[in-house]
Amino acid sequence: MNKLGSIQRKPIRLSQNHLIKPELLQPETLLPLVVQPAIEELNLITWAASHQEWIDTYLLQHGGILFRNFNVKHTNEFEQFIQGIAGTLLDYSYRSTPRRQVSGKIYTSTEYPATQSIPLHNEMAYSLNWPLKIWFFCVKSADQGGETPIADSRKVFQRIAPDIKEKFRQKKVMYVRNYSDKFDLSWENVFQTKDKADVEQYCRKAGIEFEWKDGNQLRTRQVCQGIATHPTTGEKVWFNQAHLFHVSNLDPEIRQSLLGAIKEEDLPRNAYYGDGSPIEISVLDEIRQAYQQETITFTWQNGDILMLDNMLAAHGRLPFVGSRKVLVGMANLFEANNL
Repeated sequence: MNKLGSIQRKPIRLSQNHLIKPELLQPETLLPLVVQPAIEELNLITWAASHQEWIDTYLLQHGGILFRNFNVKHTNEFEQFIQGIAGTLLDYSYRSTPRRQVSGKIYTSTEYPATQSIPLHNEMAYSLNWPLKIWFFCVKSADQGGETPIADSRKVFQRIAPDIKEKFRQKKVMYVRNYSDKFDLSWENVFQTKDKADVEQYCRKAGIEFEWKDGNQLRTRQVCQGIATHPTTGEKVWFNQAHLFHVSNLDPEIRQSLLGAIKEEDLPRNAYYGDGSPIEISVLDEIRQAYQQETITFTWQNGDILMLDNMLAAHGRLPFVGSRKVLVGMANLFEANNL
């Protein structure tokens, strides 16, 4: 894993704009590009709104841009920054993890316990619709840890064995979810409604099979892509959450306890090949290793904004000590049937 907290930055010539300083954190790694102000009191919101083409160009090249030292402090500034370059933000619908809405369409990052890691993944790659862009705003960095590791999805794809890639391309991935307050998120939380008819309408539109169970329980199945092609660059990327949804992602003690209490088909979440056959543990281990080999971490600074092309770059979260506040915004909805 590449740790970038103490690496000396080397300036690179990427723009004739003398208001900013674009640099690489590590010479041999394009991800992320770091952009800092070259003059004091440069307003990030104003600058970004008038340099959308520049931002888009280098986002596609690098996969992610870290905006640093722009003196951004407030949630509304973060939201205005996103709106200025991407327009309307997206709701966090068909949820996979617990989050809170902070303001407008700005949310907390996943609220798992501080002791837990969140594996690298592309946002909403477990569905057929996802944001093309995602932003993270560090309001307060943790006392220790709490980094948001990132990885180039193009390089992850290249590292995975051809036979595995072909199998995922052909069979795709089936996600099976059972919604319950007891073990995971309730269907009311995931779909942001208490009306079953609304859930059914969403599922039919999104191509999700649904089945109501006894006790107000819901089970869904959906077959989604294993590999995707970026709509602008045409590059192939590894784009699924099989390694994250699969039961093998759970802590061994938790996994054993769950499987001792309920049947496999009743697990809160699990992943299979698209035809319903099991995904081999050895395959999932190779996928996880590919992510690990491409992982890049940097130390958060208060006020940092990390912008990622959600198809070109994966993200996660490391455990932390102390309080940590990182907010998230998403934009530019993409539908897989457009691939």
